[in-house]
Amino acid sequence: MPLSARSRWLLAAAGALVVALVVTLVVITRSGGGQPSAATLPLRLAGEVALPGDSSRFDYASLDADRGLLFVAHLGAGEVVEVDIRAHRVVRTIPNLAQVHGVLVVPALHLVFATATGANQMVALDEDTGAVLTQAATGDYPDGLAYDPRRGAIWTTNESGGSETVIDATTGAVRGTVTLGGEVGNVVYDPTSDRILVAVQGHNELAVIDPAYLVVERRVPLPGCEHDHGLALDATDRLAFVACDGNATLLTIDLTGWQVTGTDRVGEDPDVLAYDQSAHRLYVAAESGTVTLLDLSERRLTVAGSTHLADGAHVVAVDPTTHHSFYPVPTGTGGRPALLEREPAP
Repeated sequence: MPLSARSRWLLAAAGALVVALVVTLVVITRSGGGQPSAATLPLRLAGEVALPGDSSRFDYASLDADRGLLFVAHLGAGEVVEVDIRAHRVVRTIPNLAQVHGVLVVPALHLVFATATGANQMVALDEDTGAVLTQAATGDYPDGLAYDPRRGAIWTTNESGGSETVIDATTGAVRGTVTLGGEVGNVVYDPTSDRILVAVQGHNELAVIDPAYLVVERRVPLPGCEHDHGLALDATDRLAFVACDGNATLLTIDLTGWQVTGTDRVGEDPDVLAYDQSAHRLYVAAESGTVTLLDLSERRLTVAGSTHLADGAHVVAVDPTTHHSFYPVPTGTGGRPALLEREPAP
């Protein structure tokens, strides 16, 4: 029986709707088409430790994997919280670290380094007692930290100061300053090339520094990146991972050819990265509370899952032995600050 004009119109409309839905699904599932899909993270609950203090902002965390000690910067409280992740208990709280941002434990030295941003200082702590051993002046707004073991030096990123302060890890004496000409993000030491890498977020580039002479020897442009802040390294596969918080993008950089070889979407406003070298898995924690996991195979990343873990879950640390991951958040299941623990799902 012939179709009426109205029936033909309804069929055409329905067809157009189906096409629109298919296109939408393709756009959502393709990389770079918006926020990553809310796929279930390949993780499961492994524990939760109540943390002391108020529900103010936490920042970086650093793990001594051999001893099972995690050091967490509680920025809002101006203190570092030490947690025994094996016994699931807080060991101690180290106070009077003004607006503490960065924290880095160096097990070989039995020292913990922290950036007291409110005082423009880098503070060295005894890992065993929490006692303050040295204090060093930095540039404006010290944030991330890196350790150069060949020279026994701590590198402190001065975010708004646009520079790196280089400090003797043992004595606390300032050895020098490297000016980068723009606001800077995180810093890492590459043991393979014996170079320091810094995210220069003010210019959307990666700076490569010779730590022996304290000079910038290369600036790598980062096309497709807005405000590169987070930084992690796969020294074995010669790759750097850069999180761009201005456009929720993660770049993979080939350190042999200094080219961008991969682009992935991550959670809004990515912050801290943690790379599990033996598992070849990268964790990206974002200010939005979204955590994205990416697996590396043949020097290429693939998103394994991405979803909202918890409000304030912008910090992550990974145990390379157990592959457990840890997220300090202002509000846990009990309504108080907590350290969330996750393990890989089978």
